[in-house]
Amino acid sequence: MKVLVAVKRVIDPYTKIRVKADGTGVEDGNVKMTINPFCEIAVEEAIRLKEQGVADEVIVTSIGEERCQEQLRAALALGADRAVHINTDQVCEPLCVAKILKAVFEREQVSLVILGKQSIDSDNNQVAQMLAALLERPQATFASSLDFDGDSLVVTREIDGGLERLKLMLPAIVSTDLRLNEPRYASLPNIMKAKRKPMDELTAAELGVEVTSSQQILQVMPPPDRKPGIRVSSSAELVDKLKAEAKVIP
Repeated sequence: MKVLVAVKRVIDPYTKIRVKADGTGVEDGNVKMTINPFCEIAVEEAIRLKEQGVADEVIVTSIGEERCQEQLRAALALGADRAVHINTDQVCEPLCVAKILKAVFEREQVSLVILGKQSIDSDNNQVAQMLAALLERPQATFASSLDFDGDSLVVTREIDGGLERLKLMLPAIVSTDLRLNEPRYASLPNIMKAKRKPMDELTAAELGVEVTSSQQILQVMPPPDRKPGIRVSSSAELVDKLKAEAKVIP
């Protein structure tokens, strides 16, 4: 069984974000970049499936400029077998990403696609659902555990009322939640081995997908500065300020 995992290059979540002077986006030059944390969880789960003997091959893919190969090599160092880089300088919106992943899915003939539920930069949480719709295959979002039952996959996901278990026939699409696993760290020997693992480089046009844009970013701005807090000497003073100043208590 082949497992396909999509990873996205994002700014390291522990890096302070700076908005460009012209308000068109955030500064990404000379900034530490990493694999999207939810995508790391997806990579880890695919590698665990291979270690359990469920998966035969783990393929990682990323869509973006040539610098994305750094994150693909990082995923290969974690244990993925090979990578597919879709090289484009254009910003791909969720629907475009889903169309490209559909083409990669059909090209590789995979049985399972694992995605992070969302990226920490745009927070759209759309690609997995769109991909399932385009492929007309079953999906399970926000997965907290995966178990195989013959040719089907049982996914446990968290919902408002508790836990929900879904049984999916393969091929299927799954998006990961935080509680699915704890990603490992790449060892130095595996980092060296990753340099020799195969990586295919394709374009969206070669996959028959046209990269188009239907959205326009009008402005990016930092959040307003928070006012400094104050100290109160008693609970009575706190209640008084909540009533008179914050007006959160009637």
